[in-house]
Amino acid sequence: MIKPIMKDVFFLNQKSEPATEADKQVAIDLLDTLKANEAGCVGMAANMIGVKKRIIAVNMGFMNIAMMNPKIVLKCEPYETQEGCLSLLGVRKTIRYQEIELEYQDVNFKRQKQKYTGWIAQIIQHEVDHCNGVVI
Repeated sequence: MIKPIMKDVFFLNQKSEPATEADKQVAIDLLDTLKANEAGCVGMAANMIGVKKRIIAVNMGFMNIAMMNPKIVLKCEPYETQEGCLSLLGVRKTIRYQEIELEYQDVNFKRQKQKYTGWIAQIIQHEVDHCNGVVI
């Protein structure tokens, strides 16, 4: 189900709780909402649809993927960039990393570990920040 976008910064600044198997519908709603907003959005976190759970959805270029309980375990090659957010107006400067290693669970809660680089790594970092209550 497509959900409205949360714009309450107080809510967005709160850390999200771990996702459980009971939260699979949240992941589906997040993917539906990302698809509906794809003209201006390449990633979303569950708190952007009003749910404080550690779930993100990322456009991988060829499809959107949901990740449960994402955790960045390695960061390499910092750089400065500017990012916007569907929940906020404008763009802001931030530091991102060219390469990251991510541990997460897929929607079936199977553990995954993957390296990402470039644009996809940047999207994931932005969404993991959302899970941690960090709003750029």
